[in-house]
Amino acid sequence: MSWAQQDAMYTQYMFNTLAINPAYAGSRNVISATALYRNQWTGIDGAPRTGTLTVDAPIMNKRLGIGFQVFSDKLGVTQTTGGSAALAYRIRLEKGSLAFGIQTSMSHFNARYSSISLGGNQSFDPAFVNDASKVLFNVGTGVYYNSDKFYLGLSAQDLLTNKLNNSGNGDALQASQVPHLFLTAGYVFPLSSDFKLKPSFLIKGVKGAPIEADLNASLWIKDVLAIGAGYRSSADIAALLEVQATPQLRFGYSYDRSTTQLRNFNSGSHEIMLRYEFGFERNKIISPRFF
Repeated sequence: MSWAQQDAMYTQYMFNTLAINPAYAGSRNVISATALYRNQWTGIDGAPRTGTLTVDAPIMNKRLGIGFQVFSDKLGVTQTTGGSAALAYRIRLEKGSLAFGIQTSMSHFNARYSSISLGGNQSFDPAFVNDASKVLFNVGTGVYYNSDKFYLGLSAQDLLTNKLNNSGNGDALQASQVPHLFLTAGYVFPLSSDFKLKPSFLIKGVKGAPIEADLNASLWIKDVLAIGAGYRSSADIAALLEVQATPQLRFGYSYDRSTTQLRNFNSGSHEIMLRYEFGFERNKIISPRFF
């Protein structure tokens, strides 16, 4: 049997773009740090718990962007921790910027297969005898265009198909990383001087799993408060809240509710986001950044 290890997912993917597209690095034109934590399917033992911290910045007169990420993703008896570094080459256009990026990552994958209780009369299964512990190296690439009101990105991650199980596990459990493809886009529609509508989407494709689409829309009020909703295909609906507390500090929260039979076994998923941006000049009026 073979199966694919999917990358962690976030409802607030628009704040975690660097994790899926290295070309995003430096696109906000300041040093930007973002932390996200997701507690998925509350009430289910072994449900995913995921955290990430990203920092990116423009360099070389904003011709290049650099970015770094550390992450931890725990699911059942498996846990992946690691980090990545991204470099983007940015081309300034008349109304926006076009960037091309590459990324390298290193992670540690650990799986305690032997701790799984098989139950019933089955006391031995060769697929669950040997635990796995591996250090993995991988690469990714992407292209990203953004202006003040629009962004569009296409990227590929986990291009190297690393085996996750240790040699000696036999053919009973063949687990591997597989390439992930991401398409993202968003736009800001000014409705009035006080209200803006910001729809966005993320489409993810990975071998061995159905194509997944996230659709979101938020209404910004006076560039300070945003309320929104989201839908993940055949999986969840979500409510979102964003607060621009200061020109440099933004807070976000989302709550997901399953649309499948999983809703009978959990009380929803919670996700929090905190972003802080450095480098603003004192007494300078800052235009709100929505991406």
